[in-house]
Amino acid sequence: MTKSIVVTGANRGIGLEFVKLYCRRGDKVYAVCRQSSAALAETGADIIDGVDVGSEACAARLREGLANVRVQLLINNAGILRDEKLGELNYATIEDQFHINTLGPLRVTEALLDNLEEGAKIALITSRMGSIADNSSGGRYGYRISKAALNIAGVSLAHDLKPRGIAVALLHPGYVATDMVGGRGDISPELAAERLAARIDELNLGNSGSFWHSNGELLPW
Repeated sequence: MTKSIVVTGANRGIGLEFVKLYCRRGDKVYAVCRQSSAALAETGADIIDGVDVGSEACAARLREGLANVRVQLLINNAGILRDEKLGELNYATIEDQFHINTLGPLRVTEALLDNLEEGAKIALITSRMGSIADNSSGGRYGYRISKAALNIAGVSLAHDLKPRGIAVALLHPGYVATDMVGGRGDISPELAAERLAARIDELNLGNSGSFWHSNGELLPW
């Protein structure tokens, strides 16, 4: 059965690989991004550009672009990574990461509440850097704060959406070689998307609100 799937941050990296993967599966993919790319245009997905998830205006743009679309899967993938060190903290970049990494997925999810079918799934692409128990190195204040906040927001979404049969996954992709980390990493964006899609396939109301590594490992909070 063909699904309608929405992917944010779809123009490059893991988001682009999600789009390619689900298009290959034969699903109807709506690729959401600030600015499209040649690679994204080649996928054949429906592109909804001009969407900045860090802005309140994104809700109206999404509702316009997805009017009357019934959504079975929403992948909140858009995010940014900046670096701050104690003693020289840049509060502007911390706030930027919070607006995009934390409030962005909430804005998108709330904007599409009426589009989500009963029994739909939501994937939040988070990071183990948002795990308090896993923080053994410090630093990265804005990124860690934004992802820890996203994690607790995801658990609340799992509780609030359960009556509608909607399951929510919090997913760490791994250390992926994307532009976000300067091309470093130990797995490719394509492999990360494949692993994450496998976790999404396994998502149900029984494990909704769980925090997983893309390799299937359950991560600590």
